Amino acid sequence: MNGELLEPERAVVSVFDHGMLVGDGIFETVKAERGVPFALTRHLRRLARSASGLGLPEPDQDALARGVAEVLATAPDWPLARIRITYTSGVGPLGSDRGDQGPTVSIIVAEQKPFPPSADVTVVPWQRNERGALAGLKTTSYADNAMALAYAKQRGGGEAIFGNLAGNLCEGTGTNVFVVRGGRLVTPPLSSGCLAGVTRALVLEWFGGEEEDLPLDDLYRADEAFLTSTTRNVQPIRTVDGTPLPAAPGPITAKAMEVFAARGAELIDP
Repeated sequence: MNGELLEPERAVVSVFDHGMLVGDGIFETVKAERGVPFALTRHLRRLARSASGLGLPEPDQDALARGVAEVLATAPDWPLARIRITYTSGVGPLGSDRGDQGPTVSIIVAEQKPFPPSADVTVVPWQRNERGALAGLKTTSYADNAMALAYAKQRGGGEAIFGNLAGNLCEGTGTNVFVVRGGRLVTPPLSSGCLAGVTRALVLEWFGGEEEDLPLDDLYRADEAFLTSTTRNVQPIRTVDGTPLPAAPGPITAKAMEVFAARGAELIDP
């Protein structure tokens, strides 16, 4: 917490912190395998972009990297861990005006259980606003995601999928989406309002694919599809709203999984 290594029960945040009061903050989730964080530099750069987009002071990326190392050094030797870096505007007055005491920064690590080998997804009846002030920023204003994921789980899904105001495919609550139709691998562009996912970018760099607006209905008609995220890597989509896709994984998804696993093992901070 703010540069001090603490036991969890001592790591407390003021009730006046705007991260809690109005969701005025940003965060990153980083995976670690056997105590080694993956793609940390990319995550810290994205945190800085989110801070700039929200009008927060630029975070000290070197200090955050040191904090991640300190927290991991004290954690158990988990095969897979999830690091959460949270950066809020700090203590402020009641209401939306920000305070002047500086940001609150926390770094937490916990064990991450592996996700299932494939995903069942549910399309939710709410849309991402690709024109909104928070579009593309990884903020702590996550109530819409919590609501969407609860909706999906009530219907047997493990992830919720959003369209955007234009009626196009956007993203999941914590994932990006890739779709294969007619042999073409396509993912929504950042202009769709989706987050610039680290794993999404690595799949595009290492494996390929095109960025293109996709009607939301294309997900139902996909030959194959997959999710990407820091903790899922590349995860095939098995069903959409309970309807099975032709293959999970299909041949393109299987190859993407293979390439990502191989390159990820070679490069710990790509």
